[in-house]
Parts: sequence; structure tokens; C-alpha cells
Amino acid sequence: MGRGLIPSSPTTLTGLFASITKTPPKSFNLSFGFKLVHHKYRHLLPLACCFSVSSSPSSPSSPSQCSVDISKYTEAFSRRMAMAGLKPHHRIALGVSGGPDSMALCVLTAEWKTAGANVVTTENGGLIDGLLAIIVDHGLRAESKEEANVVSQRVSKMGIRCEIASCDWPRGRPKQGHLQEAAREMRYKIFQEVCAQHQIGVLLIAHHADDQAELFILRLSRNSGVLGLAGMPFTSQIFPTHAHSDEVQVNQGILLVRPLLEFSKEDMYKICQGGSEDWVEDPTNQSPLYARNRIRMVLNNLSSSKFKFELQAIISACRITRTYVDQIGYNLIREAVIIKDHGYAVIDLQILCSMKIEDICLMKFLSLVLQFVSQRQRQVRGSAMKLLMDYIRTFPCKNSITIAGCYLCPDPGSKGSRLLVCCCSDDCALPLKMEYFESLSYGQEVHCVANELEKIIEDDHSFANHFVPDSSDVHFLDVNPTLILTEAKMLNIITESTYNDILALQKQETAYFRSTTETISDSASKHGVETVAPFRKSLQPGQFYYFMNRFILRWSLKNKIDEDELSGLVDYEMDLSEEARSFCCTSCVVGHNEVLKVRQMIESDWLYLAELSKYPLSKNSIQYDVKSVNETKQIMYRTSPCLHYASVSAKQALHKLKSIPVAARRTLPVLITEQGQLQSIPVS
Repeated sequence: MGRGLIPSSPTTLTGLFASITKTPPKSFNLSFGFKLVHHKYRHLLPLACCFSVSSSPSSPSSPSQCSVDISKYTEAFSRRMAMAGLKPHHRIALGVSGGPDSMALCVLTAEWKTAGANVVTTENGGLIDGLLAIIVDHGLRAESKEEANVVSQRVSKMGIRCEIASCDWPRGRPKQGHLQEAAREMRYKIFQEVCAQHQIGVLLIAHHADDQAELFILRLSRNSGVLGLAGMPFTSQIFPTHAHSDEVQVNQGILLVRPLLEFSKEDMYKICQGGSEDWVEDPTNQSPLYARNRIRMVLNNLSSSKFKFELQAIISACRITRTYVDQIGYNLIREAVIIKDHGYAVIDLQILCSMKIEDICLMKFLSLVLQFVSQRQRQVRGSAMKLLMDYIRTFPCKNSITIAGCYLCPDPGSKGSRLLVCCCSDDCALPLKMEYFESLSYGQEVHCVANELEKIIEDDHSFANHFVPDSSDVHFLDVNPTLILTEAKMLNIITESTYNDILALQKQETAYFRSTTETISDSASKHGVETVAPFRKSLQPGQFYYFMNRFILRWSLKNKIDEDELSGLVDYEMDLSEEARSFCCTSCVVGHNEVLKVRQMIESDWLYLAELSKYPLSKNSIQYDVKSVNETKQIMYRTSPCLHYASVSAKQALHKLKSIPVAARRTLPVLITEQGQLQSIPVS
């Protein structure tokens, strides 16, 4: 069954598949509730090129004594918020460091929240309703705690509620080469956790046009293509890389908005001056050890208005291209893909072959599908993508192939017209992974926030649809990544002088990158890149677990068969009296303190169910031996009613499993005892 799909093209793991379920995940007795979860981002539309070229503030370290009119900034900010589908009454969080960028964001957001026709009331103590500043103390410098407290006091005086969150580094301080990336990963993890705790679905970040310029040069030096050169998206969706209890919006993640992308760094200082706000400067931003800092220093020396304008122009052209590719991807998802509840996808190759799709659009689409199914962070590239494109172009599909953690094969019964994409079995996919979280509630407030966020995203997407370009207005679709600058010069997007300056910057940073072991510190780098510990965790009864980033698992004992199960049993001539239902507990061989384990389904599970479904009925207690795949004996003691119920349950499970392709079954989680005896499979 196809589910709700949201178009996107994130900077890392993209969110064309923003969410699958539209209701809270169900949980079954000795069975599982499912939630297919997708990580990270989706971007919506390109920004117009709007780059400040005004002179630098007279005092860049403190508010200017002269008055600065920020009305043009507040008006532009209001337009950007409307484009994102946001209104002053929405609950919003701000990522605040205390620097000029985030302090300017605080000034503009507080003004936007309290001005105009939709005046937002203030709470007790003069705090603005529905606005929270999140200050992350990374704990990497001795003075960081004191600085966080100072920033909190400054922001609180603006009427914004603050929360300071300290980083916990369980593996110790990150190494120097990984410091900025690790700090960013931790920061966004904390943002998500705090937003979840406060039932906030929108997070504002203070990235601006200068950040985009730095990222463009950085990615150009790393041989990024046009989609990467488009930079950070105006709006994105972040999905947690870790399971959280009481998650804010089960389906929508958190909407991340960058409303300052059309402002320059100089504008940040002016906004702070206009709001009479102090700021702090991070001394690590001056260190040439980090690529972003080196690029920033060189760009500051290339301060001509012409260079800045043309640099933003080429970024804008790349963003338009990405918007076009996103729209094609959305159309392909809507027309040619079905996402199944059990974690696999079906692609209609006949529909794909009937369309004239540019290679860049098809490659992005295929990469997204495989990333979603495999839950991997890295996009499919290089030789793997070439192999995948050749495979897709062969119609009808006849063979199977394994790429990027996914197993692709013809969908059974389709004669090669449909392609099945499922996660590889555990011998060649990601290591088994499971996380515990303490509770999972879906109260009225959670649903209210989720519904509000869904409406915001719909408005955002509706606005973005008006800016989808025609293919004739899109550049760089068929351009080799190494020739994008040359193509931009030929199209008069940049002049010869700007071309030479950018090329020199690219060569300089590329040479530095190749000569060192420096790790890229990328403002839009991949989230959630982690090593997975050996899989040894067990499931305690009544607790929730998050398995392989896609399934929510829980098991618990029942005293009798539920009412909602009775309708499925009436055709099996069972004794369904109250006494019999109480006696026929669904897990009579499992004690209340039993600890179960989870693994992926194997062929012997199918054989075991088939044998169990054939058991004859007897009025006496019967002992049956069933040989498992590892030659051990599975001993079952059943009274007649319980045996009947177990046999019927096995028949029902087999019937439902038959609708799932064999390749997809192998990735389903099943519950087993410590001795390896099968207890439950994920069907309801």
C-alpha cells in the first residue's frame, strides 16, 4: 500500500520519503508495531539572490552607538517565514550560540512574534509565548559554561525563554581533525531532543549568505556536483538518528528553517546593533586548521560587490537546478513507487521506461529509494551508480543485484515489469542494531503538534510549487561536475575575473585537502554517521525498542485473547468462551520475567510455522519435537486449547507472510527465547 510521501532533496540523506505511517505505530502481543523512519533533510525551493554589499559596521565587536534601522530586515524576515509556512502563533525553537548570527536571529524572531496583527501574548515574567532558545554547551573549552550562562541572560532579557543543554561525550573529547563535525552532530542531536521534550516542531537556524558561499567553495574543492553546490536548503526536515520517548511528531520529524540565507554577515552585525544586543565571538572560528575558516578568510579579502553578487548568482543557479530535480523526483515517487509496510519498496519499471528522464534526475531518484530502504547515510555514487543505472535501463528486469545495502530483483509475478527493492539480509547489510527508549506516548498534545507541523509543511510545499522551473530554464543538468564553473562563465552567470578568483580558491583548498588528513567540516555534512556496536541486547517485557532504524518493537504478556483477535478466529472452530480465552494465553510457554531476543527472519522460521500449523488436536497434553536449523530441539508442551490456538496463529502468520516477497521476509525482526525458540513474527 502506498503511503504519504513528501518530495525533497536533502543535502545528506534525502527525504523524498518523509514519513510512512500516518498513525502511531501499533504494538501487538509478541508481535511488533512498525514505523519506517527516514532521516534528515528535505529542501524545498531556491532563494533569490539577495546579498548585502553595504559597508562593514564601525565596531564589529559590540553594538554601535549610532542607531541602525532594521525595518528592511524585519520585513524580509517576515516574508521568509511566510514562505516557510510559519505564523507567529506557531511554537518555534531557535538554535543559539551567542554569536552575531544567532543573536540577530533572536532579534528578528522576537520582533516577528510580537509585531503586526497576530500579536503573540507574553507569559508570566514577560517571556514570549511559544518561543524557546536552545543553547548548547559543548564543553570543549574551559570558559564554555560561563559563556552559555551569559548568552542565556542576554537572550532572556529579549523575552525569549532559554534552555542550556550540555554535551555528554561518552567516548571522550573528539579528536582535533573531527572536532567541528562531531560538535555539529552532537548539537543537532540535542536540538532534536529538546524540541521533542517541549513539543516543538520547528527549529530556526541562523545560517546566512556568507555561509552558503563558504560551503560552495568547500564542496567545489571536494568535486561535488551541481546538487551539492546548491548549498544548504531553505527548509529541511530532520529525522532523529536515535529513538526518543514521547517524540514530537511521529510522522513529520522537525522542520528546520534557515530564514537568514538572503542576509550577509555584515547584516548580522547591523541587526544586532539595531536591536542593541551584544554578542560573543568564538575564537575557534579564526583557526586555519578548519577548511571553513580558511575559506572564510580568503573570501573576506575578495570583498568586491561584483564578486559577491556573481558568487551568489551561481549558487542560485545550482539551487534552481536542484529544485527541478526535486520536482522530477517527487513525480517519480508519486507515480512509480510503492512503499510497503514491512520496509521494502516496489518500483514500476514500465512507468519509468515510458518517461524521458534526465540521468541526473533518475540517479537522484534511485539513490533516494536505496538510501531509504537500506537506511544508509551515503548516497549511491561512482561505479555503484553506473551499475545501478545499467540495471534499471534493462527492461524487463530478469536478474537480481546487490547495491549499497539493498537487494534488487524482479517483483514476483510481474514478469520483470516491477522491481523489488529490499534491505539485504544480515550477512551483507548493516550490522544488527537496536536501541531502547523508556516510553512511547501519543497523547492529544503530541497529535496537535504533529497536525500543526503537517499543515506548515503543506503550506511550505504549496508555496514552493510556484517556483518549480521549466527544464529550459535549468542549467547544469548534463554538465560534468568539473566543468560547472566553465559552463557558468559561458552562460554569463559569472565574469572572467570571478571565474579566475573562484578557480584559484578551489585549487588552493583542493591542494590543502589532498596534502593533509583533514576531515571535512561541512555545514551540511551527513548526520548520524556512527559505528555500530556488536548486537547483544535483549528485550525486556513491556519495554519499547528501536530496531534497525525502522521498527518499533515491544512485547508483553496477555492473560487472555483480546476482543479484536476474535474475529480472525471464528472460522477455526475454536472454543472462544471467556474461560477458554483466559486459558489460551498467547504466550503460555513464556514466563512474566522472560527475556527475549530479536533477530532477522530465517528460512527455518517458515518451516517451523508450517510444521506447527499441521499439528493434530488432542484433549490430552502432547509433546512435540521440532528440529531447528541449528539441530537443537524445540520442545513445546501444550494443553489442547493452547495447542489449537498456537496452530491457528501459525496458519494466520503463514497466510500473511505469503503476501511478503521472500527477499523482504529475510529482513523482518522476529522474537526468540534465549535458547533460540521462535516466539513471534511481525504480522498482526
